[in-house]
Amino acid sequence: MASREDILILGLTAGVVGSLTGGLMLGIGLGLVSQSVHVGWLLVLPAGPVAGLLGYALARRLVKREAQM
Repeated sequence: MASREDILILGLTAGVVGSLTGGLMLGIGLGLVSQSVHVGWLLVLPAGPVAGLLGYALARRLVKREAQM
């Protein structure tokens, strides 16, 4: 069973990493779209799901680590 500390660190890490990655993709993509480079939509649209997938990957790593102990 994961401790409170592990869950707190997981939440903070997932939030920070997801925000940085998703925000960077969103910012660069919107910058490209505003300059009429429509390839920027390929960065804008998956920005949210990519941020969520990073949190999911971190959670799976925590569960795997707890199962080994």
